[in-house]
Amino acid sequence: MHPFLVALVGGALIGLSASLLLLFNGRIAGISGIAGGLLSQRTRAELAWRITFLLGLVGGGFVLRLLWPQVLGAPVVTGPAWVAAAGLLVGFGTRLGNGCTSGHGVCGISRGARRSIAATLTFMATGAATVFLVRHVLGGES
Repeated sequence: MHPFLVALVGGALIGLSASLLLLFNGRIAGISGIAGGLLSQRTRAELAWRITFLLGLVGGGFVLRLLWPQVLGAPVVTGPAWVAAAGLLVGFGTRLGNGCTSGHGVCGISRGARRSIAATLTFMATGAATVFLVRHVLGGES
């Protein structure tokens, strides 16, 4: 399958899952908020839908890796220090932006939220600057 079609199908599935969560559960599919809510929810029903959603998210990736690994592309080879630093920066940015790319980029923009548009533009600009810095200034993989 052409990479464009893979991305199109993936985006459609993300939009579909976000729409179904909003339609049937009345919830915004912000992954950081769903994961963060695992630590603060008190009811079994809240925990159940959050765990189910996250297991489906992770499980879908594993199933895709097993059944059709070529669509995921080559793995990014980097050291654990880079992974840890990247994870901390993403977590900091998510907390600072009061949400992640899925919540702001998929759900917020589709609802016309100005702060989500600003947050998504900030995420994209920061990502582009980070790639430029890592690849061209620090001499990382190209």
